Amino acid sequence: MFTGIVQATAGIAAIQDRAGLRTFTLEFPEGFCQDLAIGASVSVDGVCLTVTELVSPTQARFDVMQQSLNITTLGQYAQGDRVNVERAAKEGAEIGGHPLSGHIDFTAQLDSVREFDNNLVWRVAVPESHRRYIFAKGYIAIHGASLTVAEVDRAAGWFEVWLIPETRRATVFEGKRAGDSLNIEIERSTQVVVDTVREAVHESLGALAPVLQALLAERGQSLDDYLPRPGLPR
Repeated sequence: MFTGIVQATAGIAAIQDRAGLRTFTLEFPEGFCQDLAIGASVSVDGVCLTVTELVSPTQARFDVMQQSLNITTLGQYAQGDRVNVERAAKEGAEIGGHPLSGHIDFTAQLDSVREFDNNLVWRVAVPESHRRYIFAKGYIAIHGASLTVAEVDRAAGWFEVWLIPETRRATVFEGKRAGDSLNIEIERSTQVVVDTVREAVHESLGALAPVLQALLAERGQSLDDYLPRPGLPR
């Protein structure tokens, strides 16, 4: 498990491709690898990876299978790129963000970037399949960083987050541009609540559910608009 608080950024020192695998050698800041062991988990741009080899006091290797390369941004990286990293949370550690599994739900496109009063405001496009899980003032993880959703428009398919100066300093986000792909992990308890409520509503409505959905669609609405909002304010 991870906390969503990015601890550092690391450089990709080398990439090696083998059948069904890509091996990343990451160069970490001094001290990051202290007590790091083979088999330990590290969040790399939000993806939970396992240490397969300790190369030096500041370098470690990670094997990434083809499926993970296909469904995350890791398949797009090149030597010299930088990534957000976080060590696995220890028992009793303060959860400054929100609990993360390191399992990416989908990749999204950074639709636009604007600066406002020293903050970066990101608008992120969301595939229709996951719009129901995103609520204003709820949690979202982007590249392993726990962020609060500022605004969301499910009909238009986007949400916005504000990046404060400290987040910009501590992550790779400063270099992101419109059109870039982002790893997204939705807040797991929100997903459970939404799916459970949706299932209960559909079971209660039975055959009326498609009719009601069609009527709401004519008004530009959906059943999701009337479900309880499991927002988790920060």
